[in-house]
Parts: sequence; structure tokens; C-alpha cells
Amino acid sequence: MRRTRTLAGIGIATVALLALTACNSGSPSSPGGDTGDGGDAGEDSTWFEVASDVSLEGSPTFDKMQEADKVTIGVKEDQPGLGYLDVTTGERTGFDVDIARWIAASLGFDEDKIEFKPIASANREQAIINGDVDYYVGTYSINDKRKELIDFAGPYFVTGQGLLVAADTPEAEKLEDFNGKTVCSATGSTPIQNIKANFPEIKTQEYDLYSACVEDLLSGKVDAVTTDQAILIGYAAQYPDELKVTGGLFTEERYGVGLAKGDTALQEHINTLFTDGGDIWQAIFDKNLGSSGIEVEQPAVD
Repeated sequence: MRRTRTLAGIGIATVALLALTACNSGSPSSPGGDTGDGGDAGEDSTWFEVASDVSLEGSPTFDKMQEADKVTIGVKEDQPGLGYLDVTTGERTGFDVDIARWIAASLGFDEDKIEFKPIASANREQAIINGDVDYYVGTYSINDKRKELIDFAGPYFVTGQGLLVAADTPEAEKLEDFNGKTVCSATGSTPIQNIKANFPEIKTQEYDLYSACVEDLLSGKVDAVTTDQAILIGYAAQYPDELKVTGGLFTEERYGVGLAKGDTALQEHINTLFTDGGDIWQAIFDKNLGSSGIEVEQPAVD
């Protein structure tokens, strides 16, 4: 049986809002994006479809998906605009979540065949190695250490390390401005590893979730939160009178899709999807992060 139908009919948690034209410019109604059903696609909008009759010869991960009749995707759920779970409605929204949905659709899986599994930063490689997730999409920076254990498709987004501080904090020009102060981030994240390795005079606090760091910042327990600037902008938007992003980009972080080591067939499939799907990528970005003021271009895959 063919498994092709448009995403417009799959439901409010799908990428049914991803019109491929610039006319899709509505403001998000919740942290992480619009959660409406998107309404009528209209004459000037295009909707990508769930693929049919997909064959990825040589991909053990895809074979596993087909046998299970579902795809299990590792995500974040505390990052507004990127990977966010509204605990009241159960809706998942964000740039990374919609990238994950796009990949699933390209592999032939409807929304009701997707299982999202939240995985903390420190546990991502092991979750992929164990087969707990089929792939991982969640502000996952590509680096050589991780590539010893897993493979990446992409990058699909490039950002850099930034700082989130109280609104009345003087503007920072460099990370050394926080010598003697406490900076918080997620355990295992690239930014906290950078500070530990290169800025020993900065005190660090770590949690599994960035949201815990933000809570400490709001209560004055830490002086700053550090992670990729794209994540921080989402939190600043939640608390515009209390928090702000300061400084520029202190590093370059290239987000990739985490995959099982050696699954070249799946890696090539996703890279081709990114290379050929620039309009869809832009629609996903505009929907979730367009209102942030960030101006970026889709990066070329490795």
C-alpha cells in the first residue's frame, strides 16, 4: 500500500504550517511556534508529502524502523523555538522538532508513526549507540570526539556560543568578563566543556536541562547561562523584561543529526534531503525562528 499523503491532513502537531513561500509569516502564538492547524494551504503554498515506497538498502537503522513500523527520534523539550514541549497541550514545537518531522516524512512515516523521546545532552551518544533512538535532532553540535562514537548528517544549522544574563547586566565583550562569576549550562554540552577547558577562572554550574539554568539565573543563583545563541534567544523572548542575550558568538557550533556509526545509507539520504530541500528548510526556519531577528543561511552539508 502506498503511504503518501500531504502533511496538511496529519494534525496540528505536524509540519502542516510549513508553507514554502514567504507569505507564511504569522507570529508564533506559543514558545516554539504556531500550534494551530495551519488552515487552508492557499494557492501560493506548497506542502511536502510523506514519502512512499522508500528503500534505503544497507541501512540497519531504517530496517529497524520498518520492522517497528515507527521512527523513534531523540529530541530536546525545554528549548523554546528549537525543541519545546508544552506540558499543558502536549504539543511539540520548534525548529529542530520540525527538521526531525521532515526527515521522518522523507522516510515514509506519518506523524502518528513518530515517537519523540527526550534525551539529555550528556546521554545522546549512548542513546544512539544503544539503539534507544533511530536518530537525534536537538541542538547537537558536530565535533571530532562525538564522531568517534556516532555519525552525523548535516550540518543543518550553524550558530555559536552565547550568554544569557539579567537584563540589567552590563554588556559583555568576552567570556573573561565572567571570571570569578558562575555560569550555568547543560551537563555534557559543548559550551560548558569550552569554559572548563579554556576559562578556569569562571565557576560553573551544570544541570540536565537548560531550563534549570534559566531558573537559577532568574533567582540570582548564577550570573549567566551559556549555550548556543539560538537557544538563548528563545529564553530571552520568554522573559523580555528580565533577561537578555549579551555579547557576540564566542564559538561556531554546527548542528547535525546524530546517527548510528556506519549507517552511511541513512546519512546520505538525510544529506540529500537537506541539499535538495532549501525551500522547505527556509520555511521551517521562518516558522520557528524567523521572528527572533536572527539572519542565517542554510549551511552546506559536509
